[in-house]
Amino acid sequence: MEPVNITKALASFDALWSPRIVATVNDYDIRVTKVKGEHLWHSHPETDEFFMVVEGELDIALRDRTVHLGPGDVFVVPRGVEHKPSSAHGAQILLVEPSGTSTVGDPLEEVPDHVDATTGHALRLP
Repeated sequence: MEPVNITKALASFDALWSPRIVATVNDYDIRVTKVKGEHLWHSHPETDEFFMVVEGELDIALRDRTVHLGPGDVFVVPRGVEHKPSSAHGAQILLVEPSGTSTVGDPLEEVPDHVDATTGHALRLP
């Protein structure tokens, strides 16, 4: 295993809502992704979901409130909690989820074409 620079990893792709796996720790993927606009309402019944904003701002709508995150902020959505991430101006984020976890979990609405419903793509650095 070689060190991975998060800035270089994020610079290696442009696709939105399409995470790249930068490392695996035990049975958890460390993923980075770029987001802009809205994701969709969904939940992860089997796992919590960790968000860290690297750059930009991210809102995570919950059914009873919206959590606003800026650079360096972290937030954990507990397992089973319905949520909808969004970023009006774009953000770069780091996610920690069990390997194989879909980015849309159990979707509560139709998955739009712009959302890459994936378990994470392998990172390919130049």
